[in-house]
Amino acid sequence: MLVDPRELLAVAQQGGYAIPAFNVHGLDMVPPLVEVAEAERAPLILQATRSTVEATGWEPLVAVALECARRARVPVALHLDHASDRQLIYTAIRHGFTSVMADGSALPFDDNVAFTRSVVEVAHLAGIPVEGELGYVPRPATAMAQDPEAAGEGPPADLLIRPDEAEAFVAETGVDSLAVAIGTVHGFYRGTPRLDFERLAAIRARVHVPLVLHGGSGLADEHLAKAIVLGMAKVNVATELKAAWSQAVRQAVAENDDIDPRHVLRAARRALQTVAVAWLRRCGAVGRAT
Repeated sequence: MLVDPRELLAVAQQGGYAIPAFNVHGLDMVPPLVEVAEAERAPLILQATRSTVEATGWEPLVAVALECARRARVPVALHLDHASDRQLIYTAIRHGFTSVMADGSALPFDDNVAFTRSVVEVAHLAGIPVEGELGYVPRPATAMAQDPEAAGEGPPADLLIRPDEAEAFVAETGVDSLAVAIGTVHGFYRGTPRLDFERLAAIRARVHVPLVLHGGSGLADEHLAKAIVLGMAKVNVATELKAAWSQAVRQAVAENDDIDPRHVLRAARRALQTVAVAWLRRCGAVGRAT
């Protein structure tokens, strides 16, 4: 069933588990992820970014995602990830996305508040929840070789979110969930990340909306488990899914002369589902669908 994720995240926050939010990068990724969620009886959040929408087109992506979600026997939400353009956000709402992210994290605090609040005002009129973001979560090291913080250990402390800022941001914007920078990076880590769990605990004590962890790919089990215990109710996963899919395609092509793309994609879907199952279990989402 297609759902608004607010209740899912609220229940996860209260229950001490998290819901993985899986980024899809093409139409073929959607059905196998929904199948896994059904098999594991787990709630699911599917996410798309601007680049995915530009690659697939709004109508094809929405047609596949919404149809799969509506037919699913578990709750499925469709979320727009990392959107810093109001028109992109409003287009997603018009096309049936059930959640959006207003990403003003690159802006000064006051500008971020103003941008996010303006999105919240419009989205809430349409009954759509908004995720905001504070702090700096670097992009993948492979794409930002000149960015020393992307080397794997995370950004310096002065670029992480401050608990008092988090409290003020939520109060001033009215966001329904908040992505907080505590030392993760987008993409795989080159080294061992230094996550600031003390900071996360302080944020959780001040902020009562569900918290979101960006940069889930590559996190050790103990780091993920501690982040969830300390309040992360949604964990974004993208790079591990892309890597599994791409590696499976390359291997299938290298090992087989079969040129039928349906056979190649079968291997990719299996690899994708293996990663997805692992994340649903690591987050404690298995069996949580109601």
